[in-house]
Amino acid sequence: MRPVTHNEKIKVVDAPVGLTGEGFFATKLSEAVGLARSNSIWPLPFATSCCGIEFMATMAAHYDLARFGAERLSFSPRQCDLIMVMGTISKKMAPVLRQVYLQMAEPRWVMAVGACASSGGIFDTYSVLQGIDQVIPVDVYVPGCPPRPEAIIDGFMRIQDLVKSEDIRRRESDKYKELLNSYGIQ
Repeated sequence: MRPVTHNEKIKVVDAPVGLTGEGFFATKLSEAVGLARSNSIWPLPFATSCCGIEFMATMAAHYDLARFGAERLSFSPRQCDLIMVMGTISKKMAPVLRQVYLQMAEPRWVMAVGACASSGGIFDTYSVLQGIDQVIPVDVYVPGCPPRPEAIIDGFMRIQDLVKSEDIRRRESDKYKELLNSYGIQ
């Protein structure tokens, strides 16, 4: 048996019709935009209790969420595209959370971190919101009380997958507008 040469191992695919020459890359615009968005997410941490401490560990040197393109945390909603709600949200705080969400520019995504943000956690009382999905739509839920930094990173990677695969016209679709109308958002 003769050895396989280097040129025989590589299969060359023809360029798409109409594109010839070196240095061309063909893809859909929505895929290029999704790739750029998913690796440059600017999160807004909305932390109210112990999940916020775990998020601090996630941003610190050992776990370093910046490796995933979230280098810049912003505390101005107008400059963010991901709100990470961490901790207990009281019913008095719900309008503030909703206002912060509405101040974010489209496209925007929401991550509920921990049991309290996801479902009210152990605080089944009259004053605690039983999940932030009662006031704003949630894209990814991260379980735990509090969740480990690995779980927060995993949730962030699920957001990246969502952002990467989302069609750039999805936000103008009737289904998305219907979802926002169900929350009373025009």
